Amino acid sequence: MELARALSKRAKTAARALSTAPTRQKNEALGRIADALALTSTTTTLLEANQQDLAAAAAVGLATSLIDRLRLDARALAGVARALREVEALPDPVGAIAELSQRPSGIYVGRMRVPLGVVLMIYEARPNVTVDAAALCLKSGNAVILRGGKEALHTNRALASVVQGAVNAAGLPEDAVVFCDDSDRELLYALLQQTQAIDLAIPRGGTSLIDAVNEHARIPVIQHYQGICHVYVHAAADVAVAVAVIVNAKVSRPGVCNALECIVVDAAIADVALPPIVAALQGHGVEVRGCERTRTEVGGVKAANAADFDTEFLALTVAIKVVDDLEAALGFIADHGSRHTESIITRDHDVAMRFLRAVDASCVMINASTRFNDGGELGLGAELGISTSKLHAYGPMGLEELCTRKFVVLGAGQTRGSP
Repeated sequence: MELARALSKRAKTAARALSTAPTRQKNEALGRIADALALTSTTTTLLEANQQDLAAAAAVGLATSLIDRLRLDARALAGVARALREVEALPDPVGAIAELSQRPSGIYVGRMRVPLGVVLMIYEARPNVTVDAAALCLKSGNAVILRGGKEALHTNRALASVVQGAVNAAGLPEDAVVFCDDSDRELLYALLQQTQAIDLAIPRGGTSLIDAVNEHARIPVIQHYQGICHVYVHAAADVAVAVAVIVNAKVSRPGVCNALECIVVDAAIADVALPPIVAALQGHGVEVRGCERTRTEVGGVKAANAADFDTEFLALTVAIKVVDDLEAALGFIADHGSRHTESIITRDHDVAMRFLRAVDASCVMINASTRFNDGGELGLGAELGISTSKLHAYGPMGLEELCTRKFVVLGAGQTRGSP
């Protein structure tokens, strides 16, 4: 498709100039975006656009979890601006040389961080991604093509206008941030074929979107896949800590990927831990579905079926599984987790360290809510997504994850002899 080639070529041209842009200029663009978001006139325009999208979403019966992600208010915009300031304050990764060492020949060999090039960002019902992706790509020297979903078109368009105005005012390449104003799936599929111009695709959305991207892509894809997150209540857990962490992880924002979906409880503590955990969850309106051993320990729990332990509910619903011991918990998480976020509640240091080493997830926690697996909370300022694949990033993708490394050689006239 001609439009896909044109968009990707524009971004590729901008990427060459952006890759060597000075930190000062990139930071100026981020500061200008944050300043614009603080203006009353900008806030009014953005919230009006968001109301259009919310009204359309309600009319077609969009899922509650998606509407939650779609909604913007003054507080959310302030959070976006705060994330911009945090990214602005972070060190610029581009051009940093690490692991410099001298070889027997006298040359020095190191590895320099360089931008990936052009990033295709594909996302649904998350208008904040328009700004987060633009900010992270700008700071890391990458051009970005933003392709949001039709459910957030008005909001994304308004946010992209703010971003592009700041980019131009800072003197950066006009096409450093390309906004795709067409939500046609065929255009997306054509963009995913642009191997000569686009270096990476990052989809954030439901399973159907990610599957479609993987099916049609000829460019590398980093998956932000399901968040089937667990909290394991170990035999040596502090029950009060377990209750507080579980309620926060499930209730604070149930429609996001780092929300808790399944609780794993050690049989040795089930009779003590389950009643207060279930009572606290039900007190917040959570539907609790439990295995047979769970229902033996506490009443008022709906029977869980096998599918419940492989479901990302994205709602006030949670599954509970009672297991025999730590090894059984590790096996259960390995079988049913999505490599997103896992947490253990325990006062046993050796057990905690075993859990950290053994669990295969992008973020593993001890005595903390799964909701902390977030770029801002982990010190990245913002994120493009949480990669649940391992090449080339694992976990929240910030500035460093938007760079690759090339070898550099520093010499003083050395030549290589014959073998």
